[in-house]
Amino acid sequence: MGPIALPAENGRVDSVLIAGVLLILCLPLMLLAAAIVFATLGRPLIFRQLRAGLGAKPFSIVKFRTMREGRDANGHLLPDQLRATRLTWFLRRTRLDELPQFLSVARGEMAFVGPRPLGPTTIAEFGELGRVRCRVLPGITGWAQVNGNTRLSNEEKLALDIWYVDHAGRWLDTRILVMTVLTLVAGEKRNDRHLAEARRHVAERYGAAAPFAPLGESHR
Repeated sequence: MGPIALPAENGRVDSVLIAGVLLILCLPLMLLAAAIVFATLGRPLIFRQLRAGLGAKPFSIVKFRTMREGRDANGHLLPDQLRATRLTWFLRRTRLDELPQFLSVARGEMAFVGPRPLGPTTIAEFGELGRVRCRVLPGITGWAQVNGNTRLSNEEKLALDIWYVDHAGRWLDTRILVMTVLTLVAGEKRNDRHLAEARRHVAERYGAAAPFAPLGESHR
């Protein structure tokens, strides 16, 4: 199955309506997350960063801030675990820090399911595979996130993302949403079978193994 075209208009309306409803329903959780960030890290509460969207068009991703600006003696950022507090790490573990991205879904910049949005520089360095990755809207959760996420290398996540783009559809999206809930409950587990399938697909279709992303940028 080839890459999918742009979402149908009725599907887009559905996404906007669902995102609006979820924003209302999740308001208490968002207030709780904001209170945790304020109490443990202070201001600003929100983290913003430029990411590449559909067709590599840049947009600003928004999430609750979960890490302080900690650097070592050489000026390099410390590992995520050392920059997050116990409570803000809980926000990351449960994905509560991602709730503001429902606004991006409502604006048409993101979808519920798709490759996690990466920076424009990273997408450009991926070359052809970066352009393939941007054929669909980036998502709040994706195929890489339910098949290992932090247990995968950036290259492995890219292979899974490309596989998703070339197989995307309602059934797969529904499957990913269900797997996301299970992952939140049971924890992340690396799926080597799905990874091997994705690697094989990239090699056969694009004639190259997926390259590594620049060090320091996570696909989370």
